[in-house]
Parts: sequence; structure tokens; C-alpha cells
Amino acid sequence: MAGEAARLLEHFGRRYAAAVRLATIAPIVAIALFRAPPENVAATAVAAAAAAAWTCGYAWWLRAGRGHAAVALDVVVLLGLYTSIFLTDAVEDRNTGWLRLLITFACVTCQWHPPPLVGGLAAVATAGGAVAFLTVAGAAQVDNTLVTGTVWALPAAGLSRAAWVLVHRAAERADRMAAEAERARAESQVAEAVRAEERELGNSLHDTAATTLLMVGIGQVRSDAEWLAPQASRDLDRLRSDNGRAPLHADLVELLSADLDSVQLTVDLDTPAELRLPFEVARAIADAARESLTNVRRHAGTTRAAVRLSGDARSLRLDIADQGTGFSPSEVPATRRGLRESVRGRMSRIGGTATITSAEGEGTLVRLEWRADG
Repeated sequence: MAGEAARLLEHFGRRYAAAVRLATIAPIVAIALFRAPPENVAATAVAAAAAAAWTCGYAWWLRAGRGHAAVALDVVVLLGLYTSIFLTDAVEDRNTGWLRLLITFACVTCQWHPPPLVGGLAAVATAGGAVAFLTVAGAAQVDNTLVTGTVWALPAAGLSRAAWVLVHRAAERADRMAAEAERARAESQVAEAVRAEERELGNSLHDTAATTLLMVGIGQVRSDAEWLAPQASRDLDRLRSDNGRAPLHADLVELLSADLDSVQLTVDLDTPAELRLPFEVARAIADAARESLTNVRRHAGTTRAAVRLSGDARSLRLDIADQGTGFSPSEVPATRRGLRESVRGRMSRIGGTATITSAEGEGTLVRLEWRADG
């Protein structure tokens, strides 16, 4: 099956062949009438008018996409027109030039849309038939150039076909390159989707079960703490939900409120009553906020934090602030996943930003901002 470039080229070939035939018919008719002696003007005018009418019909037929059938009928009609030399005394008057131009342009342009075999046979049949009629009419005895000039339609057709083959091969090469680029793009998208899923799974593990187990393991949380079992259950539910089918939209305020129970902090929450967003956006912002609160619990040396949400479904800002010990963001090792992937990475993937402002002894402000495209 032809690719897009090859298909467009074949369509262009038919249209361009029709255009060339139409553009040349007027001067061809003018030559026919100018060269005809007075006694043969009427008969020549009838033949030229028939040629003009057929050319217009042939051009319409080509533009309509009926290429092969049009070429076959074109050969028949052109040879029929060539028999006019017996009625107009064109050989004796040496007025066959317009007919030679007519079949030359036909032989050349029929190489631009049918297959090589069809175009080649059409050129041979047209030029060969014209030479046969000229021979029968005695053109060789009157002026041998009338015959040899007509034969040159065949080399012209051959050169036209060679040029068209080169152009067609270039179009096929362009189609192959486009197909390879599309295949590479699809493979890249699949690979990126896999990497994104792996990153999010890693983030979910880091933010839920891994964090809870780490806090127990290092003694930051007693293993018999009352909230630990419910928290482990919530972590498990969250990991299961990440593999489920997500809804189209979610209420960011609801997601933020649901996550507050898991962070074991006293949170001053200031939000609108509701803020519905695309689910992926709302989930990413809520998860980034939850990781920020988890960092407060683990590192800030305080049990209090403030969460402020402002904006709407087109543009919003979420601030997570604490008055804890603070830290130097520039000194956080690159190997630490929390800020890099669970906060900044999540916001970046939805087209948002995460800004961390902190200093030793001055607390921390995490600002999450997002704006809808367009």
C-alpha cells in the first residue's frame, strides 16, 4: 500500500498532466490554423476543435481519478485525430506539427500517473500509430523530418518516465522515513509511559508503606502505636487503588482532607469548600502535599503545619508551611527521593511547579502551583 507521500505524488501527477495538456492545447490549435492554407482551414479547424474538446474532457477525467481508462481512450482518440491528415492534406501542406506536439505532450504526461508498463505501451502505441499514418500518407517522400520528428516523442516519453521514477522513489523513501519516525515515536511513548508508571509506583511505595516501615524501623514510631495498624491498612489500600481505574475528575479538597489522618500532625487547613480538577492533576497535587507533610513529621521537629489552598480549576496555589527546624534545600543529596520525585517530579509531570523555601531555624514553606493549559 502506497504511503502518504507516494499517494499524494500520484494524485499530483494526474492533476499536473491534466494542467499541462490544457495549457498547451490553445497554442497547438493556433499553430494548426496558422499553418493551414485557406482551402484547408475549415477541415483543419474541425480537427483542431475536436482535439481541444477531447483535451478538456481528458483533463476532467484525469482530475476525477480515472487514470488508466483515460490513458487507453486517449490513445484511441489521438490516433483518430491523426487520421485527419488524410482529410486536410496536412502532409502536402507540411502542417503536421500541431499533431506532433499533441501526441508528444500526451506521451510525456502519461508517464506521470499510470504504472510504467501502461505509460510505456501508451507512448509506443501513440507514436507508432502516428508514424504509421504518416508513412501511409507518403510523408517520407514529401519531407522525412515529418516522420523523424514524430519518432522523437518516444525518447521524450522515456526521459519523462525516468524523471518521474526518481521523484517517485524519493516519495517512497520519504514515506519509509516517516513510518520509521512514527514507529520510533510510538515506541518512545510506550517506554515513557512504562517509566512514568514505574516512577509513580516507586513514589507510592516511598510515600506509603516504605515511609511507615522506615519510621517504625528507626524507632521514630512505636510498633504498638494505635494509629499504626490503620495507617498500614490505608497504605495497602492506596497501593491497590493505584492499579485501579481512575475517575475523570476528583475534588482536591477531599483528597487533601483524606490524607491528613495519615500524617500524624496537627494541620491548620484553609481551603475552599470544593475544587474539582482532572483526577491525575488532583491526585498528583494531593500526593505532593502529603509527602511534604510527611517530611514535616519526620524532619522538622514539630507536630504542627499549615495548609493553604487558593485559586480555582484554572490556576491554583497550595502552601504547606511549618515553623520547625528548617533545612538548606541545596544541601539535600541528589539520592534523596522525597523532594526530587515525590514533590517536584509529580508537579513537573502535570505541568506545575514546586518551590521549597527554607533555612536553618526558620521553618519551611513548600509552594505547589499549577495552571491549566490554554
